[in-house]
Amino acid sequence: MALALLIVFLGPALASIAYRALTDQPHWRDASHAATGLAPSPAQAPEAVVQVYAARTWGLRGAIAVHTWIAVKRSNADRYVRYEVIGWALRRGGTAVVKRLGTPDAEWFSNPPQLLVDRRGPEVEALIDRIEAAVAAYPYAGEYRTLPGPNSNTFTGFVGRRVPELRLDLPPTAIGKDFLADGALIGSAPSGTGYQVSIWGLAGVLAALHEGVEVNLFGLAVGVRFKPLAIKLPGLGTWPRRATAEIHNTSIRSTRSG
Repeated sequence: MALALLIVFLGPALASIAYRALTDQPHWRDASHAATGLAPSPAQAPEAVVQVYAARTWGLRGAIAVHTWIAVKRSNADRYVRYEVIGWALRRGGTAVVKRLGTPDAEWFSNPPQLLVDRRGPEVEALIDRIEAAVAAYPYAGEYRTLPGPNSNTFTGFVGRRVPELRLDLPPTAIGKDFLADGALIGSAPSGTGYQVSIWGLAGVLAALHEGVEVNLFGLAVGVRFKPLAIKLPGLGTWPRRATAEIHNTSIRSTRSG
């Protein structure tokens, strides 16, 4: 049993680390933060927009982990507002929660983002109100830990649980997503379509309609998503995966991550 667990959890992660180590990575000072065209320009989309993104982190850590963030644009606004948690922001400014006007779909240190959620239309104004309330209520603005959390994925998962209409399905590489707020051992899944048991983000089980079934061990997640069918592996992510999220203008349904 111990050997099987070792193979299932560490095998994919080590394969991803080996591949990453052989891939050229720019120095963080030279890395790109260019727009990728996943977000509509305010001129093209005057309606309210909410998007959630995930991109591999910089350096070797990107072999097993992604950074996630939330971008919103109110109706007729000329810019997006981007919300995320960044470790060095805490050291420099006293809070890890960053709110800034900026490019919603930028590369994260030369790593292209994946669009996890895309909501547009009149209903989205109310979602933005609730997202902003959840951001304000995030209890770990003064803390940051890469493992097991709280980190950027803890933040995005917290907002997803507070706004379940987003149907947020975070990828298994979103290490920290299973760190529940206030030391809770039982909570809702980030998508709001099921529940999870988590021991401070170090070990746990999740079962939900949108995420499927996941087992988390020291931040590494293994699981199966049922609709559409896919497997979830540490480091490698969700396979097969969709290239981008579906756009939803009126109905509040799921978008799936990879």
